Amino acid sequence: MRGGGGRVHRLYSVVVFVVLASLDNVVIGLTPPLYGRIGEGLGVGRGAIAGVISMTYLVSALASVVWAYSGDRTDRKRLLMSGTLVWAAGTAGTALSADFVTFVIAQFTAAAGLGAVSSVGFSVVTDLITPRRRGLVMAFFGLAQGVGSLSGTLLGGLLGNADWRRPFAVLTVAGLVATVAYLFTYDIRRGESEPELADAVDYDYRISRRDLPRIVGNRSNVWLVAQGLTAQIAFGSLVWLPVLFTERARDQGYDDSTAVVVGTIFTTLFQLGGALSIIGGVIGDRLQRRNPRGRALVAAVGVLGALPFYGILFYVPLRIDVPNGGSSGAVVAAVLASVVTEPTVALSLVTAFIALAFTSANSPNWFALIGDVNLPEHRGTVYSIGNLVNSLGRAGGNALIGVAAKALSGAFPPPLNYAAGLALFQLFFVPTGVMYWLASRTAPGDIAAVHDTLLARAGHKHDQKSAEGTARAPS
Repeated sequence: MRGGGGRVHRLYSVVVFVVLASLDNVVIGLTPPLYGRIGEGLGVGRGAIAGVISMTYLVSALASVVWAYSGDRTDRKRLLMSGTLVWAAGTAGTALSADFVTFVIAQFTAAAGLGAVSSVGFSVVTDLITPRRRGLVMAFFGLAQGVGSLSGTLLGGLLGNADWRRPFAVLTVAGLVATVAYLFTYDIRRGESEPELADAVDYDYRISRRDLPRIVGNRSNVWLVAQGLTAQIAFGSLVWLPVLFTERARDQGYDDSTAVVVGTIFTTLFQLGGALSIIGGVIGDRLQRRNPRGRALVAAVGVLGALPFYGILFYVPLRIDVPNGGSSGAVVAAVLASVVTEPTVALSLVTAFIALAFTSANSPNWFALIGDVNLPEHRGTVYSIGNLVNSLGRAGGNALIGVAAKALSGAFPPPLNYAAGLALFQLFFVPTGVMYWLASRTAPGDIAAVHDTLLARAGHKHDQKSAEGTARAPS
């Protein structure tokens, strides 16, 4: 369905891709709340299920490189539909799993399909949006992924409480609906939204192995990919934030059940600041129009500016006043009320919002920079390589923060050991900020090189079309 392409059709396409970026993260966030129930149902321990899910992240990241390279060479809509059907088949297989081996195969199948949605979808979205608005739309793209992960956690906990298979069945249906939604999206040409190609009838360049040295030789790509390792170690450590707040509740005398609810609600409240990534995307767009270093500098200031606020968040005394042993609803209501009645909670919430406002500038500007410094046929592949490095960093952060907290427990009793460990891991934002600053120095030249290449190709196409018209003209 190549027809259409008007404003409404393009807007529909953007909405579909943003929503589906959220949906694939729902799948990712679905299983962690169900570790215990899945283990009981399949006759294995919680650790075995957790190990499988950890491996699915790596499978998805590796698969995304293959999907992205194929997407930069072939029909992207067909690949997106295929990838969606693959992960839907994986969720269906999970729901029907009768034993642990079948569960593992189904989860790896779903992970392989998810790799297509993120990488190929990113390539399409960058072609749908002009560079002037790329940061804003990419903020929604990144925000949708965060909302999807949170929604997956809630969906798994609510629908899977009585039957762990039910949420996977629901996601299978959603995957089939998503495939139908893809059918009606605008089949955009590569580079269609690039100003340099406005007069080009077709842009038929595709990635090949000969392009790999150029991609690797792009200095901005080096810094943008490398920063993901250190940034995601810091971000990955934040998975232990619920543990910190749970331990604070225990330290104040609350029982385990109440403390877990308190830790979960506080963490959820604090993560709401991630919505401020939209502001980071808008600022990046505006500065980029004035200075080609703009996006990278916004990201650098963001990750470095967050450091002191994370330190305050981890160490500020937090007075918790909730009914010990009360129902989940009563504890949640008390936590929400404390935002207004308890100054230490309000201070923590404001501090978390400021910290997330700074670090949230990272995501949309990283997405947009990958689009700015790479040719249209290279973007999906570069994004997927960056995503693979991000996954390695996040896995490292998840694993190492636990080791650090245990090592620090000798000098700092809980919850101080968790606060010290989290504060220590935020120092990985320092090399991240430095690499963004280095990217700000190389990005102008790489953006100019993309601009010149696209202009040259547009001129070649124009000359080629003119020559064809002359050849057909009657003598």
